[in-house]
Amino acid sequence: MAAYDELMAHERETQALAQVAGRLSWDQETVMPRGAAEQRSEESGAMEAVLHARRTDPRVGDWLAAAEAPDDVGEAQLRQIRRAHDRARKVPAQLATALARLTSRSQGIWAAARAADDFAAFAPTLEEVVRLKREEAAALAETGTLYDALLDDFEPGATAAMLEAMFDDMRPGLVQLRKRALEGAAAEGVSGDFPAEAQLAFARDLAARFDYDGTRGRLDLAVHPFSSGSGDDVRITTRTAADDPFNCIYSTIHETGHACYEQGIDPAFRLTPLGQGVSMGVHESQSRIYENQLGRSPAFCHWLFGEMRERFGDLGVSDEAAFYRAVNRVHRGYIRTEADEVQYNLHIMLRFDLEKALVSGDLAVRDLEAAWNDRFETDFGYKVDRAANGVLQDVHWSVGLFGYFPTYSLGNVYAGCLHKALRNAVPDIDGHLQRGDPTPATRWLHENLQRHGGRYRPREVITRACGGEEPSAGPLMSYLADKFCALYPG
Repeated sequence: MAAYDELMAHERETQALAQVAGRLSWDQETVMPRGAAEQRSEESGAMEAVLHARRTDPRVGDWLAAAEAPDDVGEAQLRQIRRAHDRARKVPAQLATALARLTSRSQGIWAAARAADDFAAFAPTLEEVVRLKREEAAALAETGTLYDALLDDFEPGATAAMLEAMFDDMRPGLVQLRKRALEGAAAEGVSGDFPAEAQLAFARDLAARFDYDGTRGRLDLAVHPFSSGSGDDVRITTRTAADDPFNCIYSTIHETGHACYEQGIDPAFRLTPLGQGVSMGVHESQSRIYENQLGRSPAFCHWLFGEMRERFGDLGVSDEAAFYRAVNRVHRGYIRTEADEVQYNLHIMLRFDLEKALVSGDLAVRDLEAAWNDRFETDFGYKVDRAANGVLQDVHWSVGLFGYFPTYSLGNVYAGCLHKALRNAVPDIDGHLQRGDPTPATRWLHENLQRHGGRYRPREVITRACGGEEPSAGPLMSYLADKFCALYPG
């Protein structure tokens, strides 16, 4: 047991340092002064150099060779450490550090370019990010493609070919549903007076209602909402829009799903490889089921309608049914994070295809904006009006997250499977949701998925939660068809 214990002690310190590095990123996106960007780039690079050295320490290999796991949990710990060690050893320390410095600096350049609607101002930096990510992918790739090597960081075991097949199966049904909805009667939006501070106060209450523990986290504002951290320090962000309170409401519920996953992991796994979500697809399953299947359900909207009228007054819609249609309206728009459930995955498919082409070298960064605009017009039927609504809308590529986007759709697929299992296990869930109480659902998710953290492989943890049923797109597509055919009857 000596080798195992020494390895776990080393890993605990590594995980603690990784949490500190994550806090630097949180600070950069929330409260860091703009003038600190260059210094933060150096700080991030220094932290990555320390982490890379610890992950590639030759002693880790020796400990892994000698370690004997005490139980099944120990076997899972060794599996995760071995995987991280093998991947880290393939990436030169100089490259890992350069990427950390560049992506820290790139984020600020992207934000300025987005504010100015100027892709050309960001393109040279993005070219450098893509170049370094291709170098990293080449170092990691063995039998798969460069893109698969990067995808494996976010969804271990997934491949581009697997995702392409899934998207090809989903696309016709999504396109047909969108056509039906857009040709149907347009739903009204809400209108009224929605002060930012009142939205934030409501957001904090909503997060708590979905079981987010505010004593082990906090909620702040960010340009692009995100969740950060694990264990006893899990932070979320949201954003407000004066004319669209749903932006704040559903961004908050979405990030709360991420945060509750991290807060709900077995405390015995804290600061170990099992003490965080097992993949981004599984992570997205939590944020998407909180946001959509629970938060946008007819039952929860019943409560939300009354609660919003109490807090904000007249909402500009005639009744509860009109409010539900407003929450779920299918409409033309550019922004992925504001897209309805029908069109959201089409936004992801666009990004998936473009980033694959960037990583493979089939698409040059200088041609990316035109490629985006052409693809968007083909897929959605109208032209992008400005870069901030198109190629510059997402932060992901600026920070090197190539391979991340498809996990959003994979998360939707997983959420569809979990929702089916949840409905079978908790048949009276709508009665609770009508009272604004999602906790029977969130606690089922905690017990059946969240507490396991990284103990099981991604598809395995979904299958276990679903009573042995392998994940597929079927439950999601059935859910969407039932919901939106009812909202938009032919």
